[in-house]
Amino acid sequence: MTALHATPTAPGAGALRFEHIDMVFPDGTAAVDDVSFTVERGEFVTIVGPSGCGKSTLLRIASGLLEPTAGTVDVDRDHLGYVFQDATLLPWRTVRRNVELLAELRAMPADERRTRAQSAIDLVGLGGFEHHYPTSLSGGMKMRASLARTLTLRPPVFLFDEPFGAVDELTREHLNEQTQALFEREGFAGLFITHSISEAVFMSTRVLVMSPRPGRMIAEFEVPFEYPRRPELRFDPAFAQLSGEVSTALRGGH
Repeated sequence: MTALHATPTAPGAGALRFEHIDMVFPDGTAAVDDVSFTVERGEFVTIVGPSGCGKSTLLRIASGLLEPTAGTVDVDRDHLGYVFQDATLLPWRTVRRNVELLAELRAMPADERRTRAQSAIDLVGLGGFEHHYPTSLSGGMKMRASLARTLTLRPPVFLFDEPFGAVDELTREHLNEQTQALFEREGFAGLFITHSISEAVFMSTRVLVMSPRPGRMIAEFEVPFEYPRRPELRFDPAFAQLSGEVSTALRGGH
C-alpha cells in the first residue's frame, strides 16, 4: 500500500487530472479536501470510500456539473462519457432509439448514428432487443443500454457513478465482465465509483481509497492481475489478499 499525498501532476499529463480539489457546498458542508490524482488513457481507476465521502462529487466536478471551491480539473468535457447510477432511459423510445440519443443530440448524421448505435448494442450483448422498450427490460439490460448509449460517442474518458449498485449480485458480476471487456477493446480512461471492494479489485488497474467526509485520498493500490480477468479470479488467494488490504485501509480511514 502506498499513501497518497496531494501533489500536483505534470502539466498536460493524463486524460483526466484533478489538482488540489476542495468542495464546500453552500450550506457549509465540506465534501472533498485537497484531492489530486491522474487517470491515464488505458487506466481503469476505481474509488472506494464510505458513504458521503465525496466520490460522486468528484465525478460531477469532472463533468462540469459542479464547480469546485478550489483546484482545477483537466479533461476534455466535449468527449466525456458519463454512466449514472440509474439507466435514465426514455420510456417512449426503443432500445435503439435510446442508444442513438446522445449521438442525435450531437447532430451526428443519421446513417452514422444508426451504425454506431447498432455496433454499441452488439458490443453490450443486446442484439435482438433493438425494438424493445425499457419497460420490457431487466435492470441489467437497462444498464447495458445505458452503456451502449455512451459508447456511441466513443469517449476517451468514461465516468461510472456506481452503475451496477441496484442489480443482483450475479447480474452485477456479468456487467463487471462486460464493462471490463469494453475497457480492453476501447482503451479509454475509466474512473469508476463503487462501494464494493470486490468489484473495485476485479475491474481496476488501480484502486484509490477515500476517507470519511471531507474526503481525502488516503491509500492507493496497484492491481496486478492481467486482463482479461476471468470470473474465477474472485476465488484466487491473491485476489482475496488484495481485497483484504483495501478493506483494511478503508476501515483505517474511519
